[in-house]
Amino acid sequence: MDLTYEQKYHQLEEQHWWFTGRRDAVRKLIHSLQIPASASILEIGCSAGPLQQILKADGYQRLTGIDISENAIALAKERGIPNVSVMDGAQLEFADASFDLLIASDVLEHIEDEERAVREWSRVLRPGGRMIVFVPAFQMLWTRHDEVNHHFRRYTGAHLRGVLQKAGLHLERSSYWNSTLFFPTSMMRLAKRILPRPATTEPTDTGDLKQFPGWINSALSRLLKTENTLLKHAPLPVGVSVFAIARKP
Repeated sequence: MDLTYEQKYHQLEEQHWWFTGRRDAVRKLIHSLQIPASASILEIGCSAGPLQQILKADGYQRLTGIDISENAIALAKERGIPNVSVMDGAQLEFADASFDLLIASDVLEHIEDEERAVREWSRVLRPGGRMIVFVPAFQMLWTRHDEVNHHFRRYTGAHLRGVLQKAGLHLERSSYWNSTLFFPTSMMRLAKRILPRPATTEPTDTGDLKQFPGWINSALSRLLKTENTLLKHAPLPVGVSVFAIARKP
């Protein structure tokens, strides 16, 4: 991602409604899978470690985090988060069958060869191990936000499921996420695509990542957490993101 965007990302990832909502979604999915506290967990794209901190508080001790960003890993270490390192998510430096659970939230879209990456992720999973993958949804939502993030693509549910199945994984569950805000987000992004872009892009461009007033941020975070609870009962038909849970045979 662009350096300016990354700096903004690390400033906001602890409290911003999008990140708190997604971490809550991942946490609830892990609980729904009844992953034991003894499980060995790898988070690809751990950033500065906020999900690692949550999982540790939940009793998980065998946590490993990697990120391609040296700045992110340096910040994670400053926060006292152990067992994190700089590593390419498409070229893992772990032995075969090392982990019981792999988490990749908004990582796969950054990797050009998605199929190779998922095969590599599957390689480090133990037989019976699970993979939780979140990615941005729908190419029609593509905007400058995706460009500053250095995305290669956005996904449909069918696309994500197909990539996982090609790697020999068994799909257990799939759904869109952030359905509540899908329609206002779609209208906003469509307007950005239709309206002419300024002749020059400011170096401070941070895409859609903006600071919100505290009460709005809290309300949006609560909205997503409510949606996360509803996900226990049924998949969502549309959303700004899509996720899947897959199991290694």
